[in-house]
Amino acid sequence: MGSVVRWTIGAAAILLVASAAYFAYDFGMLRFNNPPLSRYPIQGIDVSHHQGDIDWKTVAAQPNVRFAIVKATEGGDHRDSKFAENWQRAGDAGLVRGAYHFFTFCRPGRDQAQNVLATVPKTPGTLPVAVDLEFVGNCNKVLTVEEMAREVNAFVTELKGTFPEKPIFYVTQEFFDQYLKGNKARFPEHYLWLRSVFNEPTQDACSRWSIWQFADNGTVDGIQGAVDLNALCPSETGFTHLFPAVAAN
Repeated sequence: MGSVVRWTIGAAAILLVASAAYFAYDFGMLRFNNPPLSRYPIQGIDVSHHQGDIDWKTVAAQPNVRFAIVKATEGGDHRDSKFAENWQRAGDAGLVRGAYHFFTFCRPGRDQAQNVLATVPKTPGTLPVAVDLEFVGNCNKVLTVEEMAREVNAFVTELKGTFPEKPIFYVTQEFFDQYLKGNKARFPEHYLWLRSVFNEPTQDACSRWSIWQFADNGTVDGIQGAVDLNALCPSETGFTHLFPAVAAN
């Protein structure tokens, strides 16, 4: 009986610690990465309607928020309900802006590009269009490498007339391993926005990735609740070297 009691107490203690760790992580009290501004001088956020009403002037006043990438569209017909407001107010606050599209595996790439073109204004001095490529939150369809490359190429080709800059591909490690790894030549030329919330990815003069999403549970004054935190590659002290279309900020 004593061993059973000890096992029960031990299991309860482990569960309690795990629950506390989850709570701390979910509310931004625990973070695996915290890159300092001394090493990563240009940091920023990405947002969508999930962040609700944002006080952009307060956000922009913080030294660790130099840019904001705003969700614009998803699939072939969905538009983020906060995009127009966030786009305008982030720009008014003086932040470098970018728009991103969540790419669904269940709609043709060309249709999705048309959704972007109908939603995102062509504004001077902004980041290239970003494309969110991941499994989480996507449909259940699993594309082959050939199918994925075809649809992503169709998406980028359709954008080129209005947005000629090479796009930014936001990828999780799972997507990168399944589709991009070893197949780079099949996909359009792109900048890489890498999600890595547990480890700091290796980097050498911006050759591996351009933007690193280092947390999805960040806290920023002016935003209620959690927000994604990002950093430009560590050798960058300005935007124009990496993204020539962006005016110096």
